[in-house]
Amino acid sequence: MLLSCNSIKQPEHVYSRPDYTAEDVRKEEIKRIEALREKDTVQALWRAMLLKDAATIDVCADAVAEEYKNFLKEQNWYDALRLYDTLERVGYSKLSSLEKKASELTKLTEANVPGLSNKLITAEKRATYVSGTATIWVDRGLKVERGMGFADRVIGSGFFISKDGYLVTNHHVIEDLVNPKYEGYARLYIKLSGDSDTRIPAKVIGWDPIVDLALLKAEVDAPYVFSLGSSEDLNVGDRIYAIGSPVGLESTLTSGIISSLDRKLFTVGSVIQLDAAINSGNSGGPCIDEHGAVQAIAFAGMLQYEGLNFAIPVEYLKAELPGLFHGGKYEHSWLGGYGHTKKDLGKESGLEVQYVMPGGSLSRAEIFENDVIVELNGKPVRTLEDMQRIMFRCSAKSIASLKVRAPSGEERTALVYFATRPKNPGYRIYNSDILANSFAPIFGMKLVHASTSSRHKYSVQRIINGSIADESGFSENDPVEVLEVEFDDDKTSIYLKAYVKNSKKGYLDRSVGMGAQLDSPYYF
Repeated sequence: MLLSCNSIKQPEHVYSRPDYTAEDVRKEEIKRIEALREKDTVQALWRAMLLKDAATIDVCADAVAEEYKNFLKEQNWYDALRLYDTLERVGYSKLSSLEKKASELTKLTEANVPGLSNKLITAEKRATYVSGTATIWVDRGLKVERGMGFADRVIGSGFFISKDGYLVTNHHVIEDLVNPKYEGYARLYIKLSGDSDTRIPAKVIGWDPIVDLALLKAEVDAPYVFSLGSSEDLNVGDRIYAIGSPVGLESTLTSGIISSLDRKLFTVGSVIQLDAAINSGNSGGPCIDEHGAVQAIAFAGMLQYEGLNFAIPVEYLKAELPGLFHGGKYEHSWLGGYGHTKKDLGKESGLEVQYVMPGGSLSRAEIFENDVIVELNGKPVRTLEDMQRIMFRCSAKSIASLKVRAPSGEERTALVYFATRPKNPGYRIYNSDILANSFAPIFGMKLVHASTSSRHKYSVQRIINGSIADESGFSENDPVEVLEVEFDDDKTSIYLKAYVKNSKKGYLDRSVGMGAQLDSPYYF
């Protein structure tokens, strides 16, 4: 791992909620809202709702409504629906005067989206399904090794979801085409099954690096079009078939069973484990059931372990297709929190908030640590997975309703703003909060200062069960001296070096090194 930032950094400013009862504070907040309205009308409206200033709320709501009308003129039904939902959620007084309602906008949004309305056609021979797949070919020109030039290409798989040439693959297959940091040559082609000689130009319509999906378009009459099934109907042991181009061997079909439905390899949800053979080149190919319906999209296999392969549930694709078809990078929603499923006497009872980022949505809405989220937009939340499933269908830059239960048992409802999920939430948190607090979501231990003479000496105040700190043997009240905090170049990982006196080790001094990823399923 390449490391940088070889120092212990504290943010210059940590957000604390203003006292809105003070008139001068209210005036300053109104100025900030006015400036924000030029960039993000929805967030400005939400901030006005928190301020509870009627005049500012009306101005901001009218600004959102005006933006909504502009989207209608452009026939941008996708963003128009996002704004209508927001206005409905805040109780906009002029909602009835708006031209189109949510139900109509939903139909318009989904009307032309490929794949959402496909009828299931069961083929007599499974070989027919192979014709609906394609080899994805990213030509990156030549690479030079030891003074010799070699063809540089990325090969993956994809499958058609419309007759006019829309097809699905993995983001990592076409990443170079949409990565602004990539400076090399790259051209995208597809090859139809049964015609390995013809390269058909294609283009990327939308992509999602977090869930590893991409929507492509080629000017071709698709030989076969897949229908999208429902991965919610799958059970462990069900038969499944994978189609793709492993190591470039086109039109390959393998079979196996579902091994598990709950592997946490993604940061916004779980993936499916299966034992059908998946190798390099299978990425983006369909995993279908006995009737030919797509139940998952292959994305990873562990070559050194036979039968250990993974696929993306088709529910994620179905939820994202309107956004991918809308074009560009798909943005996930984010509230600035961290937590685990709350269990009372073994029964799941909500999502326990174990950390709140200063200045984030939860923080501004006065959602606190130890609160338990029990409902989002009127839908019950019993587990972290429930929260993820609901958030998956919530657009970034929108307002949502959140019901929480305080430790006292009292329940309350708050409006929250869905920001765009950062690439590495842990790094955003580290730069937004003091080190002692930011270590709670990153390593699973909250610290407090233990010395007035040294700002690097702490004591462990709390340990999160199952966290890195817990598994590393840390306990409450252990003395900790932080020596170094380092990050890799992409800010995806953090490394901590510290001196610790572990109570579990007889309070013997020892040097400890711990690493952690700066994104995980527990950030929301």
